[in-house]
Amino acid sequence: MENLQIIDFDEVEPLILLIVSSFLIRQTLIFANQGWAKSYSQTISFFLLPIITFVITKTISGNIALSLGMIGALSIVRFRHPVKSALELIIYFDLITLGIATSVRTKWSIQLVLLTILIILFVKFFGNLFKKRGKSFYNISFNEGIEHHDLEVYAIDHVEALENNEHLKNMINDKENNEFIYKLSFEKKEDLIECKKKIENEKLIKKIEAQIL
Repeated sequence: MENLQIIDFDEVEPLILLIVSSFLIRQTLIFANQGWAKSYSQTISFFLLPIITFVITKTISGNIALSLGMIGALSIVRFRHPVKSALELIIYFDLITLGIATSVRTKWSIQLVLLTILIILFVKFFGNLFKKRGKSFYNISFNEGIEHHDLEVYAIDHVEALENNEHLKNMINDKENNEFIYKLSFEKKEDLIECKKKIENEKLIKKIEAQIL
């Protein structure tokens, strides 16, 4: 009786590589304040999408056109929660490409992961650098892949409590109007309300605008 080999250990290594790569990309996005990457559905997608793509490509490896056609067919499936930002869409393509690259040549997938992480960190670093100088490296979009409760605070000078707040997304020094604009984003409505109460009596603050979904 022939032994049935359920697990092909030659294929375990690329699967481990895909899992580790997906984890690193997810954690890098979270570090870059992309809160949408924290959700349960997004986390599962991060791990399964490249693996599914890898299996499809390997299964139909004899016909690369058919493989790409199958992967392309997956792209027309509608998500329950629509993609809300260009970054989220690019990350999906990145994960799909990661699965394809791993099935063809591992070296390419490693290069793709490293490049993805470096670009995210590069933009994050320069964003922080510009923010410290009272400038903006990029415009802030609150609703990138996940709904947030937003808070905009206008002040006549630096407000230390806001600059050290973990929910701070951007700070702009508007020299024309002689004011500082703080933009904060909260996943929980209660956190926004609590923050608003703490700063309402701050003398340096001119105006507070809250958008609660």
